[in-house]
Amino acid sequence: MKRKEFIRNTVLATVGATGVLACNNSQQEEVNAPNVISNKKYSWKMVTTWPPNFPVLGEAANLFAQWMNEVTGGRVEIKVYGGGELVPALESFGAVSSGIIEFGCGAPYYWAGKAPASQFFCAVPFGMNAQQITAWMIGGEGEGYKLWKELYGAFNLVPFLGGNTGVQMGGWFNKEINSLDDLTDLKMRIPGLAGKVLKKAGGTAVLVPGSEIYIGLERGVIDATEWIGPYHDYKMGFYKVAKYYYTPGWHEPGAQLEFFMNKKKHDSLPKDIQAAIMSVSLRVQSWVLAEFDAQNGIYLEKLIKEEGVQLRKFPTEVLSQLRSHTKDALSDLAASDPMSKKVYESYEGFMKRLGKWSELTEKAYYNDVQVLKDSFLK
Repeated sequence: MKRKEFIRNTVLATVGATGVLACNNSQQEEVNAPNVISNKKYSWKMVTTWPPNFPVLGEAANLFAQWMNEVTGGRVEIKVYGGGELVPALESFGAVSSGIIEFGCGAPYYWAGKAPASQFFCAVPFGMNAQQITAWMIGGEGEGYKLWKELYGAFNLVPFLGGNTGVQMGGWFNKEINSLDDLTDLKMRIPGLAGKVLKKAGGTAVLVPGSEIYIGLERGVIDATEWIGPYHDYKMGFYKVAKYYYTPGWHEPGAQLEFFMNKKKHDSLPKDIQAAIMSVSLRVQSWVLAEFDAQNGIYLEKLIKEEGVQLRKFPTEVLSQLRSHTKDALSDLAASDPMSKKVYESYEGFMKRLGKWSELTEKAYYNDVQVLKDSFLK
């Protein structure tokens, strides 16, 4: 896919939600679904925040619909609509909540204006990675998923895991970041909590739609941008207008994506259809992360070897200061919203417990076992 075509497909992509609305924390009582398996057929619509057939993200919605049809023997048919095709991308949450549409697909932090705590179920700067988020969500007693259901239940929704990007890249910059001073007055396209962190570091978070990032970098409207990783970044052509490619993605160490269904309609379904939705969502969860890892490995080599991109690593002092600012931003959020405080306490506690295990296993593996002698980083 050429860059112009790729960018055209991102016109309807969202960059996050803004504004703050009060969050109703009461959870509706769940209705026991019928246990009888019938031959009833269901025809549903799914609205997404992604452009139609958007690589990996939009494709995941298509696969969900395909696999639901297959696993139910044709009893469930889902028509997928890209952002703007049926409802505007950022109205997906409300459309499904109201019952006009059965299903939605997006990223939880897009709904921060309605439910500030939703950000914890997507990406937290210096937070958990894909493996750890999945453990919080469905491992043990499913502590994270219970809280997610409680939050969305107040909006007549049931959430489901919909894939994870894995650790993202740190972004594209038109200048090197050698010290904290280089963040001062830096204009960067970066959404969510990370934007608040950058602001605390002296920079400016700019909300630029995906379709305008390339032009923004080219014309100097922004000095830097984050996106996802090498696969999408190559397709977007950022290497043509930004010189330096930074790692690690401190802002989104594992962006969790989602499906969500109208709760009343979900609770009225037979148990086997409910189980099918959960099973298929977990299949998509695995596919998205695997696809991102596979494609990012291929396109990182293309960027470095074919396009001569200069890979850089954020200095330790810069990361340390951003981490400190992140703690302040999270404290501000927890203090401003009771549900955010409740979720933050769970998230932080789980991350600390799991971190001790990861220190002895994942970190030790990458540092001491799988030592790469031909790293791109010099």
